[in-house]
Amino acid sequence: MRFAHISDLHIGKRLHEVSLLDDQAYILEEIRRILRDEKPDAVLIAGDIYDKSAPSAEAVRLFDDFLSGLASDGQTVFVISGNHDSAARVAYGGRIMERSGVHLSAPAYEGGVRPVMLTDGHGPVDIYLLPFVKPVHVSLAFPDEKIESYTDALRVAVERMAVNPKRRSVLVAHQFVTGAVRSDSEEVSVGGLDNVDAAVFAPFSYVALGHIHRPQNIGSPRVRYSGTPLKYSFSEAADGKSVTMAELDGKGEVSLRTVPLTPKRDLREVKGTYEELMKKENYEGTATEDYLHIVLTDEEDVPDAMRKLKTVYPNVLRLDYDNVRTRSGAVVEAAPEAEEKSPLALAEEFYALQNGRPMSGAQTEYLRRMIGTVWEDEA
Repeated sequence: MRFAHISDLHIGKRLHEVSLLDDQAYILEEIRRILRDEKPDAVLIAGDIYDKSAPSAEAVRLFDDFLSGLASDGQTVFVISGNHDSAARVAYGGRIMERSGVHLSAPAYEGGVRPVMLTDGHGPVDIYLLPFVKPVHVSLAFPDEKIESYTDALRVAVERMAVNPKRRSVLVAHQFVTGAVRSDSEEVSVGGLDNVDAAVFAPFSYVALGHIHRPQNIGSPRVRYSGTPLKYSFSEAADGKSVTMAELDGKGEVSLRTVPLTPKRDLREVKGTYEELMKKENYEGTATEDYLHIVLTDEEDVPDAMRKLKTVYPNVLRLDYDNVRTRSGAVVEAAPEAEEKSPLALAEEFYALQNGRPMSGAQTEYLRRMIGTVWEDEA
């Protein structure tokens, strides 16, 4: 039996205050195209459908379009809620959607996770949908159990599923499994208290996980994070995004492969001097519309650099410098006589302390004009 595994759509997410809805609509259509080509027996969507528990109308409409499209393509779909989602909102209309082959996790964890059975030439495969759970959720469902950690909670939740060891089974879950490599775009629990030991998933032939944004296996191909379909932080700039294709043979052994995803706009880091980056021969023919983190290596700060760079690279989201000053980590201490000095003199001293050299004449004149403009506006 063949499964397509995706997760962490985070529909409605904003990156550096820029809406990604257009990019998300593009990549979801790309996923539909891949699924039409691959023709899996089921599509597993492992949580964090939305970026917020109260998503915008536009975000809800986009996911509705995606699910409706999958159903019209004849796909059987399994969806769970993640830690960013409202489980009740994701589950809304679930009984009606089942008629179209779309299966949603429960609106709240109450202890009863019953499988949906699929069948292939080797027999049945049981699909279990476990929404994101915390220890308190499982403790409320099973007050007699001793639950002191996320591992305890998942162990009890899995035990109460009573998985049939003689049948192939798949779990769709959204948790942080110990050993997973995180990125900057994830919600982090202080001290790693949300860690779950992968051993709790031993009864399953395949565990389709969400929550971690980098695609990776945990210990073996049997426990897998598919990762996000888009890059949601610059720490993921070098990552490749994909749809995971998992195939179970008759004995429950799993084999994996990935189908790459190509975004409408990539998320990249670009480094060089201001002059190098603004030369037409250096940027012509490149993907200047991508979302960029630009690192300037100029020793002197470029006045109004962000605005100027955006004339060539309209989607610059972040600007930093890498030079002697930034590498030295110099710290400026305020002088006791600071109140007696002019703003220009203070700025000149600050610049010299930070950069190890005085301002140039052009920089001093530029700053003098800016100070004058500010004072005129205040007057």
